[in-house]
Amino acid sequence: MSDKTTTNPLLRMAGIPAFDAIKPEHVGPAVDTVLADAEKELTRLETLTAASSAKVLTWEDLLAPLDEMDYRIEWVWNTVGHLLAVKNSPELRAAYETSQPKIVGVGLKISQSLPIFRALKAIKNDAVQWAKLTEAQQRIITKKIQYTELAGVGLEGAAKDRFNAIEQELSKLSTTFSNNILDDTKAFAMVLTTKEDVRGLPDHALQLASQAFNQAKKSEDPASTPTTGPWKFSLDAPSYIPFLEFSERRDLREKMYRAYISRASQGTTDNTAHMHRIIALRAEKSRLLGFKNFASLSLSTKMAPGIEAVYKLLSELKDPSLKAGNKEMEALTSFARDKGCKDQLTDWDVPYWAERMKEDLFDFKEEDLIPFFPMPVVLDGLFALCRKIFGFTVKAADGQAPVWDQSVRYFTIHDDAGKEIAAFFLDPYSRPENKRGGAWMNVCLDRRETKSGLVHPIAYLICNGTPPVGNKPSLMSFDQVRTLFHEFGHGLQHMMTNVRFREAAGINNVEWDAVELPSQFMENWVFHGPTLQSLTSHVDSKAKLPQHYVDKLIAARTYRAGWASLRQLQFGFIDLELHDRFDPQGKETAFDVYQRVASTTGVLPPRAENKFLCSFSHIFAGGYAAGYFSYKWAEVLSADAFSAFEEAGLDNESALRETGHRFRDTVLALGGGKHPMEVFKAFRGREPSTKALLRHSGLI
Repeated sequence: MSDKTTTNPLLRMAGIPAFDAIKPEHVGPAVDTVLADAEKELTRLETLTAASSAKVLTWEDLLAPLDEMDYRIEWVWNTVGHLLAVKNSPELRAAYETSQPKIVGVGLKISQSLPIFRALKAIKNDAVQWAKLTEAQQRIITKKIQYTELAGVGLEGAAKDRFNAIEQELSKLSTTFSNNILDDTKAFAMVLTTKEDVRGLPDHALQLASQAFNQAKKSEDPASTPTTGPWKFSLDAPSYIPFLEFSERRDLREKMYRAYISRASQGTTDNTAHMHRIIALRAEKSRLLGFKNFASLSLSTKMAPGIEAVYKLLSELKDPSLKAGNKEMEALTSFARDKGCKDQLTDWDVPYWAERMKEDLFDFKEEDLIPFFPMPVVLDGLFALCRKIFGFTVKAADGQAPVWDQSVRYFTIHDDAGKEIAAFFLDPYSRPENKRGGAWMNVCLDRRETKSGLVHPIAYLICNGTPPVGNKPSLMSFDQVRTLFHEFGHGLQHMMTNVRFREAAGINNVEWDAVELPSQFMENWVFHGPTLQSLTSHVDSKAKLPQHYVDKLIAARTYRAGWASLRQLQFGFIDLELHDRFDPQGKETAFDVYQRVASTTGVLPPRAENKFLCSFSHIFAGGYAAGYFSYKWAEVLSADAFSAFEEAGLDNESALRETGHRFRDTVLALGGGKHPMEVFKAFRGREPSTKALLRHSGLI
């Protein structure tokens, strides 16, 4: 491979990307260069396998150079993909879409290489060679063989050509699907001008809406203030959610809700045809590979033993969730009636009245708690918790790494001896103009050993929280605090790995339905009283959150737990139906599937105009296709894992530290080097049970 010295920052292919220097025009030349190098290396390796046909190649002969080749492609392309998600622009989008088919094409050429495939199988079938490898190396080879088979290595002629065409089209459709959601979310704005329009909205929502108006206003528009307006509301979560929960204007809540459920479902950003095409192509691809459908293909790489086991788990959780959800709806309806509501409660009423009922039941308003959660204080509390239970220290390192936005922060992680072992970027705030919604963790650099030394893992932690307003720091809702802990849990598995081989380090090689274990595990800590209080300091008075509020937040954990569980179960069932039983060529549409499933997994009847599927990016533009059940599957694992800490004693520091170090050295450290069931048993001493999840959720 060439090591060209160039002014193109994307061709460094080592270390942290120079985000402050990368431009859209760098993408094409960098991709062309790295792919040309990869094709040369592939030719060399294929020639080597032919010349060595009489003997089995070693890890160093084959796997190490393959990994280096993959690493260089991923370094370039993952950097571009990251920027597309957090700093989207027409120019970057065009550069990405031009290079995407080339990436897919060379990726298929590598994964469909018969000489490489045969060489991998020869290593696995050679008892002497196999015994020399570590368990992690064996898992890497086994998985690589499996994914090579799923990449169509066994196809020939017209079948192979069709498979490759499908892969190219699916890649393009996924990008278009995601871009359409971003564009449609960005296009919507509701500008309100009178105090009557914003009746009931809390100060933090008005401050954000005022700031949003000023950032978008034309020169001739008057400047906004939080008290006088105008106020701009969007479909971005920090704006949309408070509006649904607090606005007393039922007509405006309805307007916002209808806009939200119809995102990317009409006009030039309509995802309807893309969605149906994706489903059809996945089904066709699966049949080419010998699978009944895409669900069967997807489950072949998961921890769950098969689709029936998934249906069984979801069904077991559905009955208690539906029973609880119906009771919750009855109570909410009765509460609203008592408060004078004469309307039949519907989708845009439930968030509002649920929040009022929560305030009444637990005698607090979540908006009153927001000033107690300044982001810097929450981060300090999170880092202190990790130091206490896992034994590492987080240090601010702003300015030590280039960033893509001035609000992005950089942190380093150090072990007990003070040695730096990992790092992460935190992109905390919503930027609806160029950043996609949601929250996620992604990989900047994997842990890997090179000839020049150990490369430390670095993560991207991305949230869409409320940005700072005026001269005050970002003030977080409790839900945003919980989301931060969730994403940090993903980051921990990436950063705390001790696997030496990149392809099994961190979340790499981990079965998809186990990858949510650390993230959901971390969420439990925000319901631990001392930890929760450590995250608080009133933005003005600096007072800690009073104990009675701590107790109420913890007590409110199971409030509407049935409703919350049903939401996740509904998504899981819909995902499975679309990829298991749905015929994209039949009379039923994907929307019909949604209506049918939602009618049996929800408390309210589904609205005929609900086009939520057009913005269901998890399964149409993410990695959760025929795998959304992973959230519930991993929730069982995470709840059971946290119960080990409860059994040890959450306030017993020595026992907590011992249990935390065991969790660190198994769940966080072993990555994809062991099967996740073996990892779980190494930590817990047994297989998982659903009892802890049902108990934590208040469903038993």
